Amino acid sequence: MKKRLLSAALIAAMSVSMLGGCGSSAQQAAATSAAPAPSEAAAAGSEETSPASSQPAASGEEDKVIKVGVVCSLTGGSAIYGEGAQNAVTMAAEEINASNPEYTIEIVNDGKLMDDATDAKQAINAYNGLMAFGPEAIVGCFFSSVTLPIAEQASKDGMLLLATGATNKDVTLKGDSIFRDCFIDPYQGKMAAQFAKEKGWSKAAVIYAKDDDYSNGLKDAFIENAEANGIEVVYTGECTTKDTDFSAQASQVVANGADFLFYPCFLDTVPLLVGAARNAGFEGAIMGGDGWDGADTSGLEAEFANCYFTNHYSSEDTAPAVANFVSKYTETYGTESLNACAALYYDAIYMLEEAAKNGGGSDSASLVKGMTGMTFTGVGGTFTLDVNGDPEKSVAINTYEDGQVKWLMTLSPSGEKE
Repeated sequence: MKKRLLSAALIAAMSVSMLGGCGSSAQQAAATSAAPAPSEAAAAGSEETSPASSQPAASGEEDKVIKVGVVCSLTGGSAIYGEGAQNAVTMAAEEINASNPEYTIEIVNDGKLMDDATDAKQAINAYNGLMAFGPEAIVGCFFSSVTLPIAEQASKDGMLLLATGATNKDVTLKGDSIFRDCFIDPYQGKMAAQFAKEKGWSKAAVIYAKDDDYSNGLKDAFIENAEANGIEVVYTGECTTKDTDFSAQASQVVANGADFLFYPCFLDTVPLLVGAARNAGFEGAIMGGDGWDGADTSGLEAEFANCYFTNHYSSEDTAPAVANFVSKYTETYGTESLNACAALYYDAIYMLEEAAKNGGGSDSASLVKGMTGMTFTGVGGTFTLDVNGDPEKSVAINTYEDGQVKWLMTLSPSGEKE
C-alpha cells in the first residue's frame, strides 16, 4: 500500500470538520462520545510526571497551535519507557515553544501522556480519552501490539498518528495518515542477520514470544535474512511474554550446536533468558532488537558479555543532535530513563512542528500533507519517509561491558559501518 497525498476535497472536508470538533468520521464521533470527559481523561494520565510546558494560544492564533495527544506505557514492566517518553515530550515542547516558533506545541491532557498499559484494549481507551481533547495529531505507541489497533482507528478518523517504537511492518499500512519515526522489523531483522554474518557466526538459534507481534515480525525477518546470508538456523523455540523459565529452550540451543542466539523480545524477560542460556552452558553470542533497551543487568554483568542489540540511536554517538539531546536530558532528568524510546518521542514532537511548516497549517490534514515524504534530521539521524510513511535509517549496534551498554558500531541502510 502506498501513501498518497490526500485529495484536495478530503483535505478541505477534514479541515472543516477539525474546526468543529475532534474528528471527521462516524467512527471518530462514536469514539469521542464514548471517551471520558476531558477532566476524567486528564485524571487517567500519569500523576508522577510533569506536564509539558506549552504556550496558550491567544485569541485568533489557534491555527498556529499544534494540539498533540501522546500515548505510551506508564505502568508495569515497561514503565521506564513511558518515563522516558514523558520527559522527552516535555523537553521538546518546552524547547520549541521557547524558540519563538511559527507553530507552538500544546500537549493535551495537561501535558501528560495517556497510559496504554501495553494492552490493546487499554490502548484504545487511551486513544479515545485523548480524542476528547480534540488533538490534531497523536504520538505513540512504543509497542506494535498496542499501536496496531490505534492505527486502524486513527486511519478511520483521519487522525495523524506518528508511531514511535512500533516496528511491525503493518502499522503504517493501516492508512494514509499513519507514519512512524522508527525502522521496521524486516529492516531490523535484516541488520541483525548482516551483523551475525560479519562476525562469522554460522549456526543460529532463535527463541521468540509467539504471543507478541513485535517478536514474531523480528523472528521472521531474521530467519529469512539469516538463510539468505548462509547462516543455518539450527533451532527455533517458542515462549510467551509471561514466561519466566527458559531452561528448556536454552538446553535445546546448546544441544543443537548453535554459536549465536537471537532473542527478539522485550527488556523485562531479557535477564531471565540470558541467565538461563549461560546456566545451560551456552557461551556463544546472544542478540536482540531494540526491545532490549533498558534491560536490567544487575547481578548478571558477566553473563551479558558477548551480548548485543540493535537500536535506533546510541547515547554515545557524537553527532551534534544526539550530543545536545543527551546533555540536556541527562542534566534535567538523569540517565536512568535515557533510552531509545525517549529519543524517538523527542524526535516525533519536532517532526510535527516540521510537518506544520511543510503543510501550511496545524490541522490534521495539513499535518498529514506536511509529513508525507518528509526529510528530517534529529536524534535518530537523517531520513526520508518512504511511500508507506516509514524511514529507512541507520541502526546502532550496542554491546555490554561489565553490564553497561556500550556503543559498538552504527550500520548504514546498506549494511556498511558508518
